[in-house]
Amino acid sequence: MKKKQDDKFIVSVKVGPKGQITVPVEARRMFDIKVGDTLMVLGDRARGIALVKADAFYDLMGGNKPDDGDRN
Repeated sequence: MKKKQDDKFIVSVKVGPKGQITVPVEARRMFDIKVGDTLMVLGDRARGIALVKADAFYDLMGGNKPDDGDRN
């Protein structure tokens, strides 16, 4: 399902056998997500899941970015 406006969109994705999803091209373009970028997965049982670019997340949280690598 796709629904798109200039500043919003809705796209369904499927979870693969390894638990992976593909970030839709609309989202990659809108949020300037490039190969190698780190995304934060935010979860709230009542509100759902959100993906946020790590740089934007750390800026919002006061710039306390880890020194290196992913933090799983």
